[in-house]
Amino acid sequence: MEQYDGEECYMQQQDDWDRDLLLDPAWEKQQRKTFTAWCNSHLRKAGTQIENIEEDFRDGLKLMLLLEVISGERLAKPERGKMRVHKISNVNKALDFIASKGVKLVSIGAEEIVDGNAKMTLGMIWTIILRFAIQDISVEETSAKEGLLLWCQRKTAPYKNVNIQNFHISWKDGLGFCALIHRHRPELIDYGKLRKDDPMTNLNTAFDVAEKYLDIPKMLDAEDIISTLRPDEKAVMTYVSCYYHAFSGKQKAETAANRICKVLAVNQENEQLMEDYERLASDLLEWIRRTIPWLENRMPENTMQAMQQKLEDFRDYRRLHKPPKVQEKCQLEINFNTLQTKLRLSNRPAFMPSEGKMVSDIINAWGNLEGAEKGYEEWLLNEIRRLERLDHLAEKFRQKATIHEAWTEGQEEVLQKHDYETASLSEIKALLKKHEAFESDLAAHQDRVEQIAAIAQELNELDYYDSPSVNARCQRICDQWDTLGALTQKRGEALQRTGKLLETIDQLYLEFAKRAAPFNNWMESAMEDLQDTFIVHTIEEIQGLSTAHEQFKATLPEADKERQAILGIHNEIAKIVQTYHVNMAGTNPYTTITPQEVNTKWDKVKQLVPQRDQALIEEHARQQNNERLRRQFANQANVIGPWIQTKMEEIGRISIEMHGTLEDQLQHLRQYEKSIVNYKPKIDQLEGDHQLIQEALIFDNKHTKYTMEHIRVGWEQLLTTIARTINEIENQILTRDAKGISQEQLNEFRASFNHFDRDHSGTLGAEEFKACLISLGFDIANDAQKRSGIMDAEDFKTCLISMGYNLGESEFSRIMSVVDPNRMGLVTFQAFIDFMSRETADTDTADQVIASFKVLAGDKNYILADELRRELPPDQAEYCIARMAPYTGPDGVPGALDYMSFSTALYGESDL
Repeated sequence: MEQYDGEECYMQQQDDWDRDLLLDPAWEKQQRKTFTAWCNSHLRKAGTQIENIEEDFRDGLKLMLLLEVISGERLAKPERGKMRVHKISNVNKALDFIASKGVKLVSIGAEEIVDGNAKMTLGMIWTIILRFAIQDISVEETSAKEGLLLWCQRKTAPYKNVNIQNFHISWKDGLGFCALIHRHRPELIDYGKLRKDDPMTNLNTAFDVAEKYLDIPKMLDAEDIISTLRPDEKAVMTYVSCYYHAFSGKQKAETAANRICKVLAVNQENEQLMEDYERLASDLLEWIRRTIPWLENRMPENTMQAMQQKLEDFRDYRRLHKPPKVQEKCQLEINFNTLQTKLRLSNRPAFMPSEGKMVSDIINAWGNLEGAEKGYEEWLLNEIRRLERLDHLAEKFRQKATIHEAWTEGQEEVLQKHDYETASLSEIKALLKKHEAFESDLAAHQDRVEQIAAIAQELNELDYYDSPSVNARCQRICDQWDTLGALTQKRGEALQRTGKLLETIDQLYLEFAKRAAPFNNWMESAMEDLQDTFIVHTIEEIQGLSTAHEQFKATLPEADKERQAILGIHNEIAKIVQTYHVNMAGTNPYTTITPQEVNTKWDKVKQLVPQRDQALIEEHARQQNNERLRRQFANQANVIGPWIQTKMEEIGRISIEMHGTLEDQLQHLRQYEKSIVNYKPKIDQLEGDHQLIQEALIFDNKHTKYTMEHIRVGWEQLLTTIARTINEIENQILTRDAKGISQEQLNEFRASFNHFDRDHSGTLGAEEFKACLISLGFDIANDAQKRSGIMDAEDFKTCLISMGYNLGESEFSRIMSVVDPNRMGLVTFQAFIDFMSRETADTDTADQVIASFKVLAGDKNYILADELRRELPPDQAEYCIARMAPYTGPDGVPGALDYMSFSTALYGESDL
C-alpha cells in the first residue's frame, strides 16, 4: 500500500492546522472531544485513559504510552520525575519517535505541550492520527484523505439521499454514518425507517450502534454537528477512519478461516503424536516395571540344574525379549525429538509428557533395568560357583565322615570293656600296648575330625541347603570324639595301674602295632586323597595337581619298603612263636591291623593310582578345550570391540562434517546404517561362542579385555547413535524446509557450530554459544564479557533485546526454556538452528489466531457454533466446538463460545 505523501503532505496538513487556529473555536471543541475519545479507544488497551487532553499529556507519560499502543513498538524508558525538565524530556522522546516515522513537526515543541497549550496539543494529536490511523488508507493509489473519501463514496453509493463529497457538511444529516453501518452490518440498522429531515435521530442511532456493536466510542456529539454550520473536518475524518478500520477486515474472513484450519490441522496432528508417545512410553515403562522385579529376584536354588535353568532363561531374555525393547526405546526417543521439532516449527510450546513419562524418566528406568540385569547375571554366576563349591564340600564331608564313622564303629564298646580285670600278666601287657597303639591311632584321627568340623562350618557359611543334616552329623561325630577321648583316658589310667603289676611285653607286637598304625593311617589318607574330587578352572591348576600326584607316586617305593618292614616284623613274630612254641592266641594284642589288611589296602592304593592318572588326564584335556574356547572368543572380541569403537568415531565425524546436501548426508548415513546392520551375524557368532564359554563354566579370559556385556552395550549404543544421527539430519531437513533456510546458510551455521564445538560433543556451552553467535554477526559483546568470556542470563537477555526482542522477565525465561529446555547449560545444533532460523520465520501467533476468530465472529468477543460450521471445514469446526469453553462475558448470548482462551491455549499460554 502506498504511503502517505510524505513530508510535503504533512507540511500541507500543518498549514491547514495553522489556518484552523484562526477559524471557528467551535471546531476546537469538536476536536477536543473527538481526539480525546480516539486516544482513550487506544489507551484503554493499556488499562488507562485521559480526561483533559491538554492536561493529561503534559508529563509525556501517557503520550509515550499512547504511541507504544498504536505503533506496537517500545519507546525509550520514560523519566519518572515530577520536575519540568523530566516532563520536557518525556515529550521530546515522544516527538522524536513521531519524527522517526517520517513526520516533520512544525511549530510544535515539547515546551508548548508541557505548558498545556491546547491548540498545540490538538495539532500534535491530529498529526498522530494522520500518521497512524489515516496515512495507511489508500484506494486506487490515492492519498490517505482522498482514499478515505473514495471508500465512503463507494460504500454509500447505493443509498438514496446520501452524497458524500467532503468530511464536513456531507455528514450533517447522519445518513452517511448509518449507510456505512448498514452496508456492512444490515442487521444493526433498519435503514428504510430513517428520514433525512431527522438528523438528530440519525446521528444518535449511528453513534449508539457503533459504540455498542462495533466497539467505536462516541467521538462526536449530534448537537454539535447539527448546530455547527460546517463541522470540523478533522474530527469527522478521525471518526470515519474508525469505521474504515472496523469494516476493512471483512474481506479477510476467508484468509482468517484458512489460517485457523492450518493451525487446527497442525494441532490435531501433534495431539495424535503426543497420544502415540504416551502409549508407547506407558507400554515400555510397564515392561520395565514387570521385568525389574524378575531381575532383582535373588532367591537361590538348591541344585545346579535349577540354577542352570535360570541362566538359560536369562539368555532367552537377552537374545529374544530385550532387543525389541531396545528398538522401542530408540524409536520412542526419535518420535519425541521429531514431535518437539514439529512443535518448534509450528511455534507451539514444547511437549511435556505425563508425569513419570519424560524421556529422562524412560532413560532412568532403562538404567535401573540394566543395573538390575548386570547384577542378576553376576549373581547367577556367583550362585553357580557357590553351588559347585557346595557340592564339592558336601561330597568331601560325606567321604571323611563315612571314613571316620567306620573307624569309630565299635570303639566305645572296646574302651568300655573290663577284660583287664581277669587278664593274665601277659594279657595285661598286651592290653596296655594295644591301648597305647589306640591312643596313637586316635591322635592320628584328630586331624580328620578337625577337617570334618571345618568343612561343616564352611558349608554353613556358604548357606548350604542341607546344613541341618550336616550339622547334626558333625555334632554326632564331635560328641562321639569327646566320648572316645574320655573313655580312652579312663581305660589308659586303668591299664597303667594294672600294668605296673605286669612285666612282660611283647616288643615285636608293640613295634608292629606302632609301625602298622601310622602306615595304615597313611594308606587310608592316600586312598582318601586319591579318591578326593577336585575343581580347577585353568591349565595351571590341573598341572599343579598333576605335579603333586607325581610327587606322591615318587614316595611309593619308600612306602613299599615300610610295608615290607612291617610285614617282616609280623613274620619275625610268627617265627618266634613257632620256634619257642609260645602259647599265643594268634592275634596281636596291641592292634587290630593285620598283615592281610595292610596288603589289601596297599593293593587298593596301587589300584587307585592309575585311576587318578586317568582323571587328571581327562581334566587336563577339558582345560585345554576351555583354553581353546577362551582364545576363540578373544580372537573375535578383539576384532569386534575396536570395530564398534571405530564406527562410533566415524559416525561422530560424519555428523559434524559437511559433504554435500542434507539429503546426501542422509543417504550416506542410511547406507552406513545398512553396513552396520550387515555386521550383526558376527555379533550373533560371538554370542554363540559366549554361550559355549558359559556352558563350560568358564568365568575369566586373560586373552581379551572385552566381555560379552561390553560388546552388547557397544553394539546397542552403535545402533542407537546411527539412528539418532539420522533423526538429527531429518529434523534439520524439516527445519530447513519449514524455515526457508538455504543450503549455504545451513553450511555456514554448521561450520560455525563445528568450529566452536572443540570437544566434538555435538553441543555448545554458554561460552562457546556466545562465540559462535558473534562469528555469525550477532553483536552481543560488551566490555564485561570481553573480560570474563562468559555469557550469563542478563547478557543473553541484552543480546536478544539488541536483536529486536521485546523481553520481560517471563518472556526471557520462556526463550531460555526453548533454547535449553532441559536446563543443562548446553545448546544442541538443532536448538542452535531453530534459534538462528526463527529470526526470519513467518509463524503463527496466538494474537493472529484471535484476530482471525474475531473476523469470523463479526468482531464479537465470542463466536457461535453456527458461525464456526459456516466458515470452517466440518471436522475442524467440530474440533473447535468440542474444545472451546463457554463465553462468560457480560455481552454473551446463549451458546456463545470463548475463542480467546482457546487460541492462547493452542500456544501454551493457558490451559486448553
